[in-house]
Amino acid sequence: MAGVSALSSVHRALQVLEVVAAAGDGISAKAVARRLEYNLSTTYHLLESLVVDGYLVRLEASRGFGLGPKLPALHDRLVAQLPVPRGLGAILRDVHATAGAGALYAAFRDDDVVVVAHDDCAEHPVPMISTWRGALHATAVGKLLLAEADDVARRAILDRDGLPSHAYRTMTDLEALDRELAGVRRRDLAVDRGEFRERLACMAAPVRVPGPRGAPALVGAVAVAVPVVPAGGPGSIADRRERLERAVRDGARRLADALRDPVSTGWDDGGPGAVRRG
Repeated sequence: MAGVSALSSVHRALQVLEVVAAAGDGISAKAVARRLEYNLSTTYHLLESLVVDGYLVRLEASRGFGLGPKLPALHDRLVAQLPVPRGLGAILRDVHATAGAGALYAAFRDDDVVVVAHDDCAEHPVPMISTWRGALHATAVGKLLLAEADDVARRAILDRDGLPSHAYRTMTDLEALDRELAGVRRRDLAVDRGEFRERLACMAAPVRVPGPRGAPALVGAVAVAVPVVPAGGPGSIADRRERLERAVRDGARRLADALRDPVSTGWDDGGPGAVRRG
């Protein structure tokens, strides 16, 4: 029974961590407890334990909590295990410049997503997603992964995660999602139009390299993010579609070429084109 209790505590602590990550700096213990339906004393205990271990910090100005210094190191260790070509930073910078939108490279790890690196600025920010579980159906990057999966694998993912609503445009109907994914396979391109965050639209192109048997294998995606504006209006995806599509497709092609060359694969050393890690 002690082992079960310990596992339960770990699970609860991770849920607290995810809530703080999703909320951003300054969330209060009461807000965390309310969202998770935990009693306040348990929530305080979990928060303080995470602070002591460096996974969270207490923010005196807001009297709330934020992510701690240990998390970037964990992310870096995860990303360091993924194949990343030298020059990725330059590729993303070119995508950013061509699209006029923040750019990112996301790698696929089984049925999960890891944002490896991004290139953005104050005018063209790239949103950070704390967890992709339950968000695949609502994001351009996630739609590529779902569209590529076979029927059994896709059903297993959706049975596990469901189709939670993140915004009023989120597809929560399975038949509608199936039609959307058929279009993704047909175009070899995915778009979300404010389906994960109300004011944000994204476009993503697949990165494929030869698999074990020579057939192309999906390993990741190059994506850009733009603000949601009235359909067809200046700056909308429809208004900039050709420019955005050219940028992500070219970035995905260049990245796939670089990944095929084992000599070029490895972490940037900080020189020209160095990666800004996700």
